[in-house]
Amino acid sequence: MSLRRLLAEVRACEICAAGLPVEPNPILQADARARILVAGQAPGRRAHEAGVPFRDPSGDRLRTWMGIDDEVFYDARSIAIIPMGFCYPGTGRSGDLPPRAECAPAWREKLLAKLPDLRLTLVIGAYAQAYHLEDRAPTLAETVGSWREGDPKVMALPHPSPRNQGWFKRHPWFEDELLPVLRRRVKRALA
Repeated sequence: MSLRRLLAEVRACEICAAGLPVEPNPILQADARARILVAGQAPGRRAHEAGVPFRDPSGDRLRTWMGIDDEVFYDARSIAIIPMGFCYPGTGRSGDLPPRAECAPAWREKLLAKLPDLRLTLVIGAYAQAYHLEDRAPTLAETVGSWREGDPKVMALPHPSPRNQGWFKRHPWFEDELLPVLRRRVKRALA
């Protein structure tokens, strides 16, 4: 099956409809030429309403971290955005609910198999990290900090949500040390 047909099937998916607070609206982008994979959690409310991944303050921060603008970020020929869950899962007590469990088993491997030219994978959030990282550390700081000795083609990142301000303040090495490396790796992957 072609990637185009697979994307059409994903965008028409309703397997989790009964568990969603809103109508299903699978949000992702992919092209076989993509060089970078952004593997996130699930679209937030604003992304759901816009129908565009990371169309919110978290996305603004992520693009800043990567050192790229909207034009590059939303060019599927450069960047694939495939979250663990494609639909907005709703809001809980402390933020958005986890991605729906039905998505990844139904679609993830099929989609990733259609992306042969990936040079860098950015793994954002605990659910994506559990899926993509075999040797995930017990804490977020340790997992994100593994960039120093881990696979240079995979980088774990904290969620860029404004709600994580405390984490960023407690871990200044993230901005001072990791972000310059991230920007270099992004630039190299897109070259």
